[in-house]
Amino acid sequence: MTITKVAGAVCGALLIFLLGKWAAEGLYHAETHAEAAYVIEVADSAAEAEPVEEVNFDELLASADIESGAGVFRKCSACHKLDGSNGTGPHLDGAVNRDIASVEGFNYSSALNDLEGAWTPEEISGFIENPRGYAPGTTMGFAGLPKPQDRADVIAYIQSVSN
Repeated sequence: MTITKVAGAVCGALLIFLLGKWAAEGLYHAETHAEAAYVIEVADSAAEAEPVEEVNFDELLASADIESGAGVFRKCSACHKLDGSNGTGPHLDGAVNRDIASVEGFNYSSALNDLEGAWTPEEISGFIENPRGYAPGTTMGFAGLPKPQDRADVIAYIQSVSN
């Protein structure tokens, strides 16, 4: 008798579940309904986007605020040091105009080892704007600094404290 009651309860619960599923499909599946009552026209956002003004990075760097750069550098200081010792990332002492991937004793990712040249202020700006976009495959997990003025400020700060 107990087994029959349990089996009946399970079958009843399954029946309620299936009826609920059938009702929900009828209410929420769009392909069973007619055409939309009205369509809202949306302008193409790419066509209406205002052109982005090109910023001369040399002018931004010339007018950079070192104090503001010290504040922005706090984001960098979680991984980088300015005292010549490596942390999670290579030290940034003398990083401006230093060859890319040239800090002794630091194991760079292959994405940075494959780059050639020096870390000019423009190159540093491009890299810290979007590290993974600049060097795909880099192990640097930083999201980047989207504001050009912040990038100029932090580069000026690094230059001011470098030996």
